[in-house]
Amino acid sequence: EIKADAISHSSDHFDKCQELARKLIKDGHAFMDDTEQEIMQDERRNKINSKQRNQKPEEALAIFEKLLKGDAAFAHYCLRAKLDMQSENGTLRDPVLYRHNSTPHHRTGTRYKAYPTYDFVCPIVDAVEGVTHCLRTTEYNDRDIQYHQLQKLMGLRHVRIHSFAKLNFVQTMLSKRKLQWFVDNSVVPNWNDPRFPTIQGVVRRGVTMKGLRNFIYAQGASRNIVLQEWDKFWSLNKDEYEPTAPRYHGVALKNAVKLSLSGGDITPSFNKAQVSAKSVALIPSEGENGKHRPMRLSNSIFLEAEDAQTCNVGDLIILLMWGVCEITHVEKDKKTGNIISLKGIRKPETSVKKIKKKFNFVADTKDILKAQVIEFDHLITKPKIEEGENFQDFINPLSMGEMSVLVEPALRSLNTGDIIQLVRRGFFRVDSPHISDASPLRLIFIPDGKAKSMSTLSTALPHR
Repeated sequence: EIKADAISHSSDHFDKCQELARKLIKDGHAFMDDTEQEIMQDERRNKINSKQRNQKPEEALAIFEKLLKGDAAFAHYCLRAKLDMQSENGTLRDPVLYRHNSTPHHRTGTRYKAYPTYDFVCPIVDAVEGVTHCLRTTEYNDRDIQYHQLQKLMGLRHVRIHSFAKLNFVQTMLSKRKLQWFVDNSVVPNWNDPRFPTIQGVVRRGVTMKGLRNFIYAQGASRNIVLQEWDKFWSLNKDEYEPTAPRYHGVALKNAVKLSLSGGDITPSFNKAQVSAKSVALIPSEGENGKHRPMRLSNSIFLEAEDAQTCNVGDLIILLMWGVCEITHVEKDKKTGNIISLKGIRKPETSVKKIKKKFNFVADTKDILKAQVIEFDHLITKPKIEEGENFQDFINPLSMGEMSVLVEPALRSLNTGDIIQLVRRGFFRVDSPHISDASPLRLIFIPDGKAKSMSTLSTALPHR
């Protein structure tokens, strides 16, 4: 594993960029240009020299210094490299190296009034910081020769470029400009939204750093442009949680059906006013030798609406992590015919073999917890936005869903970032812990890479 020994920023080298810009001007390799943007674009397209191209270095240097000081009279000027206006490679047609920008920088504030362009700062920072191989996506191939020419003109060390194809995902925008549109137009609240393909976004949705690295390693540094499906990504990520995530019960609040229990191990203490519990494995795969936790019990429990509707008198069901129960009474709504309540007898000695119905449940206790489950879908409805198409025409109007879930009281102790599994519902990441009824536990569903859910339980969005 490669670990960085320092974190650096391009802004650490702004003074060096100014120094090397002055060198280019003095050596006759750069000039200050006040040509209007549209005219400049037209001249570059038609290989026409700027009227300022033969400017004297002394004049160019004087204007550059005023640009750096933020002199408003020279804010419309930009510094351009004097490369090859007749080249078939458009990136060599006197690219812009410096521009005025009055917006405060997020690290340096208002110290600088003009800033180097990406084309100028990259060859400088890579050479100065000792980079041996510059890793760039194939979309920059045309700029490789510009990168090396600028390094040569500035007298900097030659840095080798290693190209690889950008990893594209279906129904996903990777362009920072397009992602900014989603934020500016309040489609998402900010850049760490779980629907965004940013590091903060996917981590908030439940991606582990190890899972992310494993996925990138599996892709390799290919030059082939691939439109990647998300399923493999989420499937690899799920492998990280399977052996480590604690298991708990949760039941969708909407139409949840109450099952009243008696007999077997149900004693008078199994009621809402008392605290009854059973010790269960925190992670079932670890068995009896693993960590355990108390699972709250009661003579009244909640079942998922979908499960309850399948019950008939005489059915044997397995209450997961507890045991067998026989349904003795079914009450239905007279208008809809839906089951609204159940009664049953606990049969702890009955074998679980051959019993097909296995239900998750939550005990109806006085400290039962209500959580909010949030699920996300793609922001874009079309797998690939073709040339000439506007991504704004394919915005998903339902990319986020939310539902209330009854969960065990033990979930009160969870913290932001914790990963858990709600039995039969999947893995979730804690987006915010339980503070109060007004500020409940919020759980973000982590996709598992399956096109279709193994469970028949209700979800906030169609399973993805």
